[in-house]
Amino acid sequence: MTAVQLVLVGPMGVGKSTVGRLLAERLGVAYRDTDDDIVAEQGRTIAEIFVDEGEPAFRAIEKAAVHRALAEHDGVLALGGGSILDADTRALLAGQRVVYLSMDVEEAVKRTGLNAARPLLAVNPRKQWRELMEARRHLYEEVATAVVATDGRTPEEVTQVALDALELKEA
Repeated sequence: MTAVQLVLVGPMGVGKSTVGRLLAERLGVAYRDTDDDIVAEQGRTIAEIFVDEGEPAFRAIEKAAVHRALAEHDGVLALGGGSILDADTRALLAGQRVVYLSMDVEEAVKRTGLNAARPLLAVNPRKQWRELMEARRHLYEEVATAVVATDGRTPEEVTQVALDALELKEA
């Protein structure tokens, strides 16, 4: 099994993809996003999978994609927001460098808005985001080596805080 250099977790819209690319660039390693893997493999968007097959089917697809990426990828890996719901996935993250990117509800609504591509926030974004975070925050914290708040920070600032928190040196 390849040792993943760094895994990013956190809610949808927190900036895992943007920060992940910046971290990979600064560390001189490859970047991979399991959501991108799923879209490429399935030939459709995550929202379409949710609508066509439902959340349980999507979570099974997501679990397989995450486990494959953790086994294959040596670099920066961003996981989908709900991937930490799976106990097997959380177990695989033990011993990895995991950064939980966090944000408050107002920041989340600004970033995600009423985005139809985010099926779990389709009806009442503020209420649904709060409920998702109440259910997931402790799981993100459980797997995290470091927690980095993204509120009011640029992606570059978040990247630097993550590097500092993990005491990682740039390439």
